Amino acid sequence: MAFYGDLFLVPGRQGDEPAPLTDTAAVLAEQLAEEWLERAAARASSAQVQASARRELATMRGEAGVAQGRGVVARVAAKSLAKIRWFASVGFSFAESWVNRSLAQVTAYLTDDTIRSAAQSSVHALIGPETKVVIGHSLGSVVAYETLRSLDRPLPLFITLGSPLGLETIVYPRLRPQPPRFPAAVERWVNVADRDDIVAAEPNLTNLFKEGIPAGAVFEGGYTVDNGAEPHRATFYLEKADVGRPLGHVLSTVA
Repeated sequence: MAFYGDLFLVPGRQGDEPAPLTDTAAVLAEQLAEEWLERAAARASSAQVQASARRELATMRGEAGVAQGRGVVARVAAKSLAKIRWFASVGFSFAESWVNRSLAQVTAYLTDDTIRSAAQSSVHALIGPETKVVIGHSLGSVVAYETLRSLDRPLPLFITLGSPLGLETIVYPRLRPQPPRFPAAVERWVNVADRDDIVAAEPNLTNLFKEGIPAGAVFEGGYTVDNGAEPHRATFYLEKADVGRPLGHVLSTVA
């Protein structure tokens, strides 16, 4: 497993709270939180969650309109997002902390070239001739995708779980290199998303990454699963047959 979580830590600070956001990152974090709330308001399977997301969206936009100072708007956005039931069910303080870290890590990766390069290097270092499968969850799917765009050897299977690659206003236009395409080295890409996973902004990635699919390659960009009360939880994704089936197939058939 590639590890790059230390890239987001602040030297000398206890705990895992992120560093203060730069002006650029704060704006991006606000936009990201807003898009997550919009997705929940439009797509959540629960009418109660949809209504809650609409209320928090209105609150966030109202408070953001009068908020001042670097990072204040982003904090308002995080508080609104943390009130959505999927996060609040684990306790508001934990939910707010998780949202803050998630927003900070995504924005740091997209705006800091040093972090971006180091994260990709940690993934690339683990991919050798014997590698058959790469699995990326959440931000990890973005790091894995960008790493695989430059891979110079065939990869039988790429699996993305709860991926924000389909965030068209935040992540998709900032992917590198542009324009986003199907990774040329990948022989099969399986994307799995829970309808209620607002991090996986677009559960079906097919239309966004259909360009450049090599002859013979397979793209299954829209598998939807139900992870219950914690739709973004990595272990809930990993236990699904939609993940285990292609994984078992490639490991049993590739020499």
